[in-house]
Amino acid sequence: MKIVRHLLLLLFMLANATFVFAQEKKYDFGETMRSNGRIYVVVAVMVTILLGLVLYVVRLDRKISKLEKEN
Repeated sequence: MKIVRHLLLLLFMLANATFVFAQEKKYDFGETMRSNGRIYVVVAVMVTILLGLVLYVVRLDRKISKLEKEN
């Protein structure tokens, strides 16, 4: 039982070391996008999608309100 406990502790320690080393890599995705000028395209697409969703919900709300008034 003691050997199993030691092996599990060793496995846990190795897993923690892997996570620590995985966080050392410094890669700033936003900086790369900003330097290429692509961040503005991403922001424009996101704004377009959100604006489309808001307009859809407003239009749907108006239709539902109209149907409620008719009933």
